[in-house]
Amino acid sequence: MLAAGAVSVPLLVLHALAAAIWIGGLVTIFIVARVASATLEPDRRIAFFRSLGRVYGIVGTSALLVALASGAILLDDHPWDGLLVATAIVAGALLVALFTGMVQARAMTRLRRRALATPGLDRRVRREAQVATALRGAIAALTLALVVLGAALVA
Repeated sequence: MLAAGAVSVPLLVLHALAAAIWIGGLVTIFIVARVASATLEPDRRIAFFRSLGRVYGIVGTSALLVALASGAILLDDHPWDGLLVATAIVAGALLVALFTGMVQARAMTRLRRRALATPGLDRRVRREAQVATALRGAIAALTLALVVLGAALVA
């Protein structure tokens, strides 16, 4: 048991690394998406993002879950005030947005494959791409909000 106010250094290191992997992965995927869209042919781009999504889905989701769990443990002694409740709500919303984004990404891959073989799906692909962009934006905004709330909790 830790003394009141004491922080487990290994747990804090684990939390920082998991958060860095999650946030760094989001930034990297944004950059990679821009480059891949500009340089890869549609069929190769679909295959690339399918592979990237499968690998990052495991790595990124695991990192996020570790960051959330370690953050919860680090805040175990913090009273359930409005700030902690808001943080928990944002963390839950982030998980919902992430799950929704993963489901939507899989559906988008199937749609893009169909669009390569079936003319006339361009408008639907664009509409679903806008949804994907909105989901990625929500995930990024919720992540940023969680970082700010977490900083406020330990300040």
